[in-house]
Amino acid sequence: MTAQILDGKSTAAIIKSELQKVVAGMSHKPGLGTILVGNDPGSHSYVGGKHADCAEVGIKSIRIDLPESATQSDVLSAIHDLNSAPECTGYIVQLPLPKSINTNLILESVDPKKDADGLHPLNLGKLVIGEKAPLPCTPKGIVELLKRYQIDLKGAEVVVMGRGLTVGRPLALMLSQKGIDATVTVTHTATKNFIDLTKKADVVVAAIGKPHFLKPEMVKDGAVLIDVGITRTESGLLGDIDPTCKTISSYFAPMPGGVGPMTRAMLLQNVVEMAQQ
Repeated sequence: MTAQILDGKSTAAIIKSELQKVVAGMSHKPGLGTILVGNDPGSHSYVGGKHADCAEVGIKSIRIDLPESATQSDVLSAIHDLNSAPECTGYIVQLPLPKSINTNLILESVDPKKDADGLHPLNLGKLVIGEKAPLPCTPKGIVELLKRYQIDLKGAEVVVMGRGLTVGRPLALMLSQKGIDATVTVTHTATKNFIDLTKKADVVVAAIGKPHFLKPEMVKDGAVLIDVGITRTESGLLGDIDPTCKTISSYFAPMPGGVGPMTRAMLLQNVVEMAQQ
């Protein structure tokens, strides 16, 4: 068996083309803002990609870059500016932030109606109770990628490896909602009999940041595998799933080229939906 690749890059290109047509017909053009603190090369590359996406789709973009020495007050001032900027439909604060800055306080200061990342406590709370709100981009991208490949999750046993705020926890909520109806288990460092869980799962989503952690002997034949983890090594960027798992899985979302492009596409989709509302 050789897995069919879940091609996030080509799928994201289709979504951006769809959004471009929507934006072209809008009288009130959407605008995406970003706040970037520090000099992390990965964050700079990611934010640059987001603004390139905006130009491609026709979305206005506003970029605020702050130095590594920026204080919490500096970041809060930038947030205030974007909260009150009429040309900014939605925006994100690029994570991670320097350790000297209270990330929770920063996220709570974002206007929930402009929360393009879907990480404000109010919007996460709406996700819990099933109310409409901006959704976290990576979990939303995973669900959309599976949908575009017509992978039915109703009744499927899904293991989500990792309980982080940006992926694991919100993804578990989304997959278990009515209309998707998966049965979800979230694993973490204290999980017992971990391999017993992954070996019986229909779908495994790996988001733990441990390069090539998931091996073929840890999953069942025909499973759907989604790689979200990313680790920078001397040999390049590595995902959480060993690429040899492609030989036994039915579908495989690699890293890179799988979930990453979908995350960026969902950010654009969130901003367009905010402008429509």
